[in-house]
Amino acid sequence: MTALGCTALIIAALLLGAVAGFLLPRAAGRAVNKRPKGPTVAELLQRQMHTSANGVALLNRFGDVVLHNPRADELGVVRQHRADSRAIKAAEQALSTGEPVETDLSPTDGRVTLRGRGPAAVHGEVRPLGDGFVVIDAVDQSESVRLEATRRDFVANVSHELKTPVGALALLAEAVMDTADDADEVRRFADKILHESTRLGTLVSELIALSRLQGAERLPELTTVEVDDVVDEALGRAKLAAESAGIEITVDEPSGQLLDGDRALLVTALSNLITNAIAYSPHSSPVSISRRLNGDYVEIAVTDRGIGIAPEHHERVFERFFRVDPARSRATGGTGLGLAIVKHVAANHGGEVKLWSRPGTGSTFTMRVPRRSADEDEEVVAESDVTAEPAAASTTESADGVTTVETGGVR
Repeated sequence: MTALGCTALIIAALLLGAVAGFLLPRAAGRAVNKRPKGPTVAELLQRQMHTSANGVALLNRFGDVVLHNPRADELGVVRQHRADSRAIKAAEQALSTGEPVETDLSPTDGRVTLRGRGPAAVHGEVRPLGDGFVVIDAVDQSESVRLEATRRDFVANVSHELKTPVGALALLAEAVMDTADDADEVRRFADKILHESTRLGTLVSELIALSRLQGAERLPELTTVEVDDVVDEALGRAKLAAESAGIEITVDEPSGQLLDGDRALLVTALSNLITNAIAYSPHSSPVSISRRLNGDYVEIAVTDRGIGIAPEHHERVFERFFRVDPARSRATGGTGLGLAIVKHVAANHGGEVKLWSRPGTGSTFTMRVPRRSADEDEEVVAESDVTAEPAAASTTESADGVTTVETGGVR
């Protein structure tokens, strides 16, 4: 080939290279532009892993942690980038058998995590992934363990609480038979039988009420309830107990607030709080009841100047059958279910009950329940203006002079 031919060939190759260099980036750019915008599958999988409620950790054949999410740290599956020794042992077994292995990863040292005290029970499943890798999937079972323990305690406590008055009734009946000729003794034992049977009936009634409330779900049927009426009726129930204990109950001015709820349950809850305040207060000490509107909630507070409750018992006093002082509770005739009922009544109305207490100073129990909204009041007024008939209307006047008109079909 001549020199001129070689030169022409080189020039042609350079031109082809330039054209290719110009076209290839444009084609690549078009290909990139065709890819959907957003995270990749790998990024989505990583997000899912890091937001999972379970603790997830990936180990290699040597037991080293390749990847894990924050929840694995919280549950103690991984500590300082090292897997729990029980998880490593289960991983070795899973690799040797090729089958998933279940293991208990519950903490044994009472450690403290970023969320406070660590979980009480952690169940882990170790699954082989092939090529020497395994994944640990850990679940916090603390709530299930707590509920099971609560159920066992409840059955044991119910059995004990029912056995005590039933046994007493049997003994008292025998005593009556042995003293049938002594009218005074018969009368004395009959009074005790009446006391024990009343206590047994109260216990059964409260157990039934608590079982209906246990789901802590909102009540399906709600009616308009006047807070002042609830306070007045609860006071009426506690009047005899207060007079017997020489305790004066002071009440603030009527509030005129309305609630959507079950009046009977609200009265029961408030009367339980008042009765507790009377039972745990010294003779002639004061008890006060106050009500106020706090945001969207109506708060009814019962305050006593009694023995108070230590801080470590503030949460437990709302548990069924829990008593700070069992001997005093039995002396006052308490069943140990009153505050549990209050808690569930408030929860079923979408509210809560709060406690402030200091030993030697007294206690304040505050039941908070959502108030009836202003929009609902306007709807009721508008509906009554349109649909109310004189024959179906009834007018009532409260103690503070406020007149309320109730019509058929309007609650």
